Amino acid sequence: MNAGLQKALAKMRAAGVSPSAQAIFASSYAVLEAGGSGLIPEDSISPLQDLDLVDPDKESPGDRDALALTAVIRLNGGLGTSMGLDKAKTLLTVRDNLTFLDIIARQVLAAREAYGVALPLLFLHSFNTQSDCLAALSRYPGLTVAGLPLDVVQSQEPKLLRSDLSPVSWPACPKLEWCPPGHGDLYPTLLDSGLLDQLVDAGFRYASVSNSDNLGCAPSAALAGWFARSGAPFAAEVTRRTPMDVKGGHLARRKSDGRLILRETAQTAPEELAYFTDAAIHPFTHCNNLWFDLPALQAKLAATGGVLKLPLIRNAKTVDPADPASPAVYQIESAMGAAIEVFEGAAAIAVPRSRFRPVKTTNELALLRSDVFTLGPDYILRAGVEPLPVVELGKPYARIADFDARLPQPLSLRRAASLKVAGDWRFGRDVAAVGAVRLGEAGGEVPDGTVLEG
Repeated sequence: MNAGLQKALAKMRAAGVSPSAQAIFASSYAVLEAGGSGLIPEDSISPLQDLDLVDPDKESPGDRDALALTAVIRLNGGLGTSMGLDKAKTLLTVRDNLTFLDIIARQVLAAREAYGVALPLLFLHSFNTQSDCLAALSRYPGLTVAGLPLDVVQSQEPKLLRSDLSPVSWPACPKLEWCPPGHGDLYPTLLDSGLLDQLVDAGFRYASVSNSDNLGCAPSAALAGWFARSGAPFAAEVTRRTPMDVKGGHLARRKSDGRLILRETAQTAPEELAYFTDAAIHPFTHCNNLWFDLPALQAKLAATGGVLKLPLIRNAKTVDPADPASPAVYQIESAMGAAIEVFEGAAAIAVPRSRFRPVKTTNELALLRSDVFTLGPDYILRAGVEPLPVVELGKPYARIADFDARLPQPLSLRRAASLKVAGDWRFGRDVAAVGAVRLGEAGGEVPDGTVLEG
């Protein structure tokens, strides 16, 4: 066994990382050591082109029964470091003085009341996000379903020096020596925590899983019913691409065996990104909204010893993300959506854009806070215009503190086609954009009540 791997596994054992997570790390390490990058060549796949659209609001007989057998799982391990955050992104206020967590909790509580179902809500937290988020969720005492936890904590793994693949040492902040292993860690975490067995033993058959920063993935009886009738062990939601998500992952069929697979940006060679981002070639973006048949997942994990061997995602970072001069490291990750290739009979389902409202940057946050959206009594975000305006904010807005200082009040974007802000502009109250608006490099003040016309 490689000395670097030995040191990494010893470090994981000392930290109490589960055996399944160690086995997965060792498997991925072997791929990395052999020079594997996880890249998926364009000529090895066939794009998905024609899929029937399923309406998440059009219910059929039996849909409520399917929802009654469903658990909701939300991935909530991200800190939002790309937005300058050192806490969970889901603690950010979205609109109406509500955070992501507030809206998720209220969506589930509203669905429980509307359909008369248990609908457990379970969060996958990281070691970075658990305490703050559980404190925020404590304001909803009825959220936990008897006999089930509200959350489970995913595992952690050492960051590896790019120079020799040994675990990095960073005494200035030992916490930065560790990273979450990506949301593909959901599967061994469900297994090792006992939560998967608990759900099945409690009579739940299906799981609806998504990222917590995607408020579009609200509980849907219609989609639960569709999944139940499909008989698929696993399904992934996709939606038509827009200019705001051309770099998002997509599904395709692997030519060698016909299996559906997920390809992410990090799995695409730089010279092939033009194919990856071309909506004419790959018209659907992957929502990371997944459906599992829980007994089927239980059987697959039992058969594989908890090691699904998901494709490697090799992320090149520095040990301190805020210090580009700190040691260069690799983070070994996997995507939970990549498990679609593991299941025979897995399916893709095309859904409206309303199911995909991710917030990866302040661009999407500006849009969600604007008057384009309303929040109904079921706490589902609904857009008042289609297509949505395209928002592109420059570098001065990338960090949330700078964004809030420059955009302290929501913009009116209902009549906008696009808003592109290149320079450092500070916006007053009641500012509206109409048509295609671009503010240049010069920067300046946008006074209260201004109507910006393209």
